[in-house]
Amino acid sequence: MRPLSTALKTMAVLDVLAGSPRSMRLPEVAASMGLSRPTAYQRLLTLMEAGWLEQDDAGRYRLSMHVCRLAAAALEQADLGSRVQPILEELVHEVKETASLAVLDRGLPCIVSRVESDSILRAEQKIGTTMSLEGSASGRILTAFADDMTMRRLREGGEPLASEEVLAAARIDGYALSSGYTHTGIRAIAAPVFDVHGKCTATVSLVMPETRFSLDAVRAPLLKAAKKITKMQGVR
Repeated sequence: MRPLSTALKTMAVLDVLAGSPRSMRLPEVAASMGLSRPTAYQRLLTLMEAGWLEQDDAGRYRLSMHVCRLAAAALEQADLGSRVQPILEELVHEVKETASLAVLDRGLPCIVSRVESDSILRAEQKIGTTMSLEGSASGRILTAFADDMTMRRLREGGEPLASEEVLAAARIDGYALSSGYTHTGIRAIAAPVFDVHGKCTATVSLVMPETRFSLDAVRAPLLKAAKKITKMQGVR
């Protein structure tokens, strides 16, 4: 049995974009692959529909965060730790609660890295789990710190968003809280991670039973972990 040549040709676009330090215009993609513009556009459109690519405000094409989700899954399956894993492990060691890293994938927060606490009583959320924009702490952070383009897409996506009052508080505090979103009696707190352009690309969160929640105990370690991961992205 032979592989589908059309699928291979379409997937090759991902390698072209992955090899570029910035998003690319249609003519650039076509030229890089030796394709006509209509053919290149068809392949780009196919990958956008599948969630692999997205367009910025200028119409340039770039990889979507869906790629990060699959990359994280690949690391898990290969028993390899990501660069953030040691930071999450340090956070869990300090506060004794489960920590996660989440990114925006197809309009919803998605867990891409996670370190479980040793506690018997804990919330079960695996890598690849998606969460609510409105109800989860990570969703509130990704919404509160979203740039204009991302916010427009979130609104167009139709998913309920947290109130402006909740989002404003998250911007002021630098973190967001949620209670009972996944299960009754569960609390979560999340903080933003930024890239070199100041865009919120991810969240670091802690989740725990409400009976163990203490804002004073978890806030500073969480913010410190988020700052460390932000620095890993080249932010000084």
